[in-house]
Amino acid sequence: MAQVNIRIDDTLKEQGEKLFGALGMSFSTAVSVFVSQSIREGGLPFAVTMKTDPFFCDSNMQVLRASIADMNARHGIVRKSMAELEAMENE
Repeated sequence: MAQVNIRIDDTLKEQGEKLFGALGMSFSTAVSVFVSQSIREGGLPFAVTMKTDPFFCDSNMQVLRASIADMNARHGIVRKSMAELEAMENE
């Protein structure tokens, strides 16, 4: 069996190990799966693009940051009436 040495950011490796471990595989197995899938696809098994997910646009990120600040201020407790929830749904 061949051995491959790669350089990768420490944080990225740690995050990958946690993710792959939760999926029941080692980092090495995940890399093998990636290479196998790339061969089956005849290229990378996902789109490589400069486009960003529209979910992460500035306006959504501002709403998310405000929601997190609100949750932190309330220590994770949110109390809203049904009318407030319905109004949020219609925004």
